Amino acid sequence: MIIADRKKIVLVIALLIIACLAAFSRVAGNDFINFDDPGCITQNYNVQSGFNLQNIKWASTAVVSGNWHPLTMISHTLDWSLFKDNAGGHHLVSLLLHIGAVIFLFLFLNKTTNSLWPSAFAVALFALHPLRVESVAWASERKDVLSMFFGMASIYAYAFYAESSKLSRYLLCLILFILALMSKPMLVTLPFLLLLLDYWPLGRWQRALSAPTEGRFKLAGRLVWEKVPFICLTIASSIITFWAQNKENSVASVYSLPFLKRAVNATFSYTAYLDKIFRPVNLGVYYPYDFFLPLWKFLISGIILILITAAVLYYIKKLPFLFTGWFWYLGGLIPVIGLVQVGSQAMADRYTYLPSIGIAIMLAWGIPLFFQREDVRKKILFPAAIAILFILAILTWTQCGYWKNSITLFSRVLQVTKDNYIAHNHLASALHKRRFFERAIYHYNEAIRLNPVYAHAYYNRGITYYTLGQKQRALDDFKETIRIIPKSPDSASAYNNLGVTYTDLGQYQLAIDNYNEATRLKPDYTDAYNNRAIVYLNQGNSVSGCSDAQKACELGNCAALKDARSKELCR
Repeated sequence: MIIADRKKIVLVIALLIIACLAAFSRVAGNDFINFDDPGCITQNYNVQSGFNLQNIKWASTAVVSGNWHPLTMISHTLDWSLFKDNAGGHHLVSLLLHIGAVIFLFLFLNKTTNSLWPSAFAVALFALHPLRVESVAWASERKDVLSMFFGMASIYAYAFYAESSKLSRYLLCLILFILALMSKPMLVTLPFLLLLLDYWPLGRWQRALSAPTEGRFKLAGRLVWEKVPFICLTIASSIITFWAQNKENSVASVYSLPFLKRAVNATFSYTAYLDKIFRPVNLGVYYPYDFFLPLWKFLISGIILILITAAVLYYIKKLPFLFTGWFWYLGGLIPVIGLVQVGSQAMADRYTYLPSIGIAIMLAWGIPLFFQREDVRKKILFPAAIAILFILAILTWTQCGYWKNSITLFSRVLQVTKDNYIAHNHLASALHKRRFFERAIYHYNEAIRLNPVYAHAYYNRGITYYTLGQKQRALDDFKETIRIIPKSPDSASAYNNLGVTYTDLGQYQLAIDNYNEATRLKPDYTDAYNNRAIVYLNQGNSVSGCSDAQKACELGNCAALKDARSKELCR
């Protein structure tokens, strides 16, 4: 019997691996995209300089794209060492990590519920859903799959600890939780999830509350007390995350986005995510924030959430899996639901990675209750489950195709969303790279029309105008960029480009003034030092020119210094 069960478990794992490889196979031929991938990978000097002790030290303190996730950056460095700019290799590693998380989740559910097929269906529903594509097919979202890998390994270790309270098992669970947090702070809700799992499927709360009076409080207190180290790590991770995101001005202020609007969007998003789980169509990498969400949408969303919550609480003893699944979903979304708004998006598909497991649990154990007879379940449920999973796999395979490259991705986003200035901007950047300059200008214009204070669109359009030789228009766009964001690392690039443009126009002092501002705002701005060195050397100021050229070389750009040495202007 035990051997037969093991064979079934191995069979399920093999089928999950095959299904995931088939559904996500297109990612192997996909490219990087121009949304976060440059900062994290393709234009990150540290990532590309090799896997070594210096880079490990850098990763342990670096804030990249508003995140502190050292393990993720180390994994990117390892990938670059293996695959260089072959994006397919990076994507395949992410897929393998996703499969690893899927296997750990299945092992946990099967071990704790002793229900092989519901466990298999729940995990397959989670693994093959199109909402997973963003986390797997987007190289920069390595943090998603890496943190989930360690997170699911952590709850699997927790199942062994709950079975036998050995210190080694507890420490293993805690260490895996730390690794998950160092990959992405999304798993800060894990202590809360462990308390839910203590109720179902582990049944630890029931055993504690059914104990004699003198031991009841002791056992219940132990369940809470053993979570304290996890909670402390959650608090520390939350503080670090807020600091990192605030450092790069990613956190929206209450003035730019009042709390009431955040609460309305959060309430609506809970039901919008449910809609995407049950109707996974028109998915996009970026959903613009709707500042004028209709009141009726908020009210209907609130009513739906209240009714589901009431029903779950009413059946808490009879159907405990509904309680765990629903509050897994609600609690898992709290870090990203927008009450603390990070970025300008209203919601994101990748945010469902952890929370959607709760809904999968509710469905896998809830649907069979409508079919009491075993023969009916075999005739109806099994074929229906296969059909549902097949459809999801096809949708996932199709969705992976939209991530082929930046042009394909953002063209699709513009089809499935409206007033999406971010998509216009990134599509325009991709078109510029392919030298479709006029089409790029059109989409930059659209981005600016939709958001007249979107500095990045002005900056990027300025680069396109410069490439086309329209220097005055380029100057105007770079100046507008600086007007919108006058004092930040982002505006440093605009100052540098102003310097380049003024240099071309022969206005050297204005060029130097702008390079000065660029290096003031960003003291390690290599290109600004290199460009200023060229101006100084052309003016015959070899002292300042050589000093700047040397500084640029120390920061990684030795072009000006090599040229000056070849002309015997610098030593």
